[in-house]
Amino acid sequence: MSVAIDPAQALAEYQRLRPRLPDCDKLGHGTEAARFLDIVAPYELILFDAYGVLNVGETAIKGAAQTIAALREMGKSVMVVSNSAAYPKAHMMDRYARLGFDFAADEVVTSREALLHRVATEPARRWGVMLNPDKDMGEIARLGATVLADDPAVYDRAEGFLLVGADGWTEARQALLEASLKRQPRPVFVGNPDLVAPREDGLSLEPGWFAHRLIDTTGVAVHFCGKPFPDIFDLALARAKPVDPSRVLMVGDTLHTDILGGAQAGFATALVTGHGSLLGLEVAAAIQGSGIAPDHIVTEI
Repeated sequence: MSVAIDPAQALAEYQRLRPRLPDCDKLGHGTEAARFLDIVAPYELILFDAYGVLNVGETAIKGAAQTIAALREMGKSVMVVSNSAAYPKAHMMDRYARLGFDFAADEVVTSREALLHRVATEPARRWGVMLNPDKDMGEIARLGATVLADDPAVYDRAEGFLLVGADGWTEARQALLEASLKRQPRPVFVGNPDLVAPREDGLSLEPGWFAHRLIDTTGVAVHFCGKPFPDIFDLALARAKPVDPSRVLMVGDTLHTDILGGAQAGFATALVTGHGSLLGLEVAAAIQGSGIAPDHIVTEI
């Protein structure tokens, strides 16, 4: 869902929600570097956020694919760890190939996969899904899920809710979901905890934004399955070669998801400032105000 929200508003909302995010006492020194490749020597495994680091919307960030290639030549392992949940994995892989990246399927870990992994441990339910009705549900269809549109009865029949994609979500649908949960609380799982994502025309609102509104208005319990929460990092490490967490670098554009999440997992962190959620803001002030400090700061990879 695209609306007029700027990076300062997004940062303020993340900070308001800080008590709901993981605790982490690990603080970096915020050392600035002119070139991303100059900071990678100590690390064996490098995890990349996607939006704001590799791409903005459907556009690759200049030089990002070349940096991935250079890291491979240096013998580094690379993975994408993305809070992208609205599309099946095959769609994601097609996108990366189209944008010039050579990631293998097991090098891409998404919050959608973390969500599916978590839901597999739950009792079978009739799920209602936040997703554009025009999109392919992919693997989610096998869960006996129904896309939430404009029929209140569909909301009330659902035995639980999966928030995976906010494209096409409306204020009317949000109101239907809130009203249904007030009448009867049910489990809510969020496949994309991001509040916003950088697109070509600005920031879009993501499922995390609407999930926190549910908490505000209904008090319902919500389980988040992506950054900064542990599920997605556990899934990434399970796929990677064994590595000490101190030898892992998490690279992202958002303090409250990428940097906080990487730090709570015991990783080093690098904040990318040139294209994503902090674009146009005073980065030092954002770090100081949030209390979330990366180990490294770079403009781009």
